Amino acid sequence: MTSAQDSRIVVTGATGNVGTSVVRLLSEDPEVGSVLGLARRIPEWSPRKTEWAAVDLASAQAELTKLFEGATAVVHLAWAFQPTHDPAVTWRTNVLGGIRVFEAVAAAKVPTLVHASSVGAYSPGSKDHAVDESWPTHGWPGAAYCREKAYLERTLDAFDRAHPRVRVVRMRPAFLFKRESASEQRRIFGGRFVPGPLARPELLPFLPDIPGLRVQALHTDDAAEAYRLAIGSDVRGAFNLAAEPPVDAELLGEMFDARPVRLPPTAARSAIAAAWGLHLLPASPHLFDAVLRLPLMDCTRARTELRWQPRHTASEVLEEFLHGLRQGAGMATAPLQGRKAS
Repeated sequence: MTSAQDSRIVVTGATGNVGTSVVRLLSEDPEVGSVLGLARRIPEWSPRKTEWAAVDLASAQAELTKLFEGATAVVHLAWAFQPTHDPAVTWRTNVLGGIRVFEAVAAAKVPTLVHASSVGAYSPGSKDHAVDESWPTHGWPGAAYCREKAYLERTLDAFDRAHPRVRVVRMRPAFLFKRESASEQRRIFGGRFVPGPLARPELLPFLPDIPGLRVQALHTDDAAEAYRLAIGSDVRGAFNLAAEPPVDAELLGEMFDARPVRLPPTAARSAIAAAWGLHLLPASPHLFDAVLRLPLMDCTRARTELRWQPRHTASEVLEEFLHGLRQGAGMATAPLQGRKAS
């Protein structure tokens, strides 16, 4: 890495769940000289060594190149989850916006690009045996989120070949949670008709046990540490990021002191599809289909090459998130605004 005085890191999507954790860790890193956070709306929150610029990736291009000039690394985190009923809108922001970021990195001659991919980019896989980073990344075609993550993986394949001097790192994290993201994620996935206070153990006498619903989780701060480590090293390629243990009905039943009750996937999907079709639920049934098919990830490469180790277990992550959900926790940025900013 260059000297701390000269190192300059640019972070897109800097005010969201992952962005706020990445910006905070970089601002505390003595090896980082300055951080430029890009977001559609400049927040009140501003840690030391950090400046802000308002940018909409759906339309920016020349502006991005100028902002990237002189950067040591660009961390691309910006992502739009909604509207799920109009995937053309998310395609413009996520895919076309991502391509604009990649092109601007090349034009500005930035030496390092760290891109936020996802477990959602992976093709369907086993729930019993974890897969490494060589598993195919074709996503689940029915879900816009997976299609878009997979498309950017193919875009980066071509980018790697065309720009070998740019060190490209792809992070593929599991589902990311922290206390401050609770209100945002409730709005994104549960909608306004699912109040946060409902996430109380005493209100759940049983939990639906859906075959295939076994996923991984990770604290957002732990994911941000992997980003920080990648910036300061010479690694390339993809890294799986997840905490143990996998999350399933048995684990959630223990957390909520609730009895798991078997529920066929078709029944759960029908309920989700009905609520989504009536615009009562933002999360689509297509994403539910994808979640049932996501593989579990092997994180050996991150542990050995990045020397990365999550500080929180998956159980601790969910406990913290649920506590934030009940309290309406948030942060002083537009995406993370809660009932009480903190």
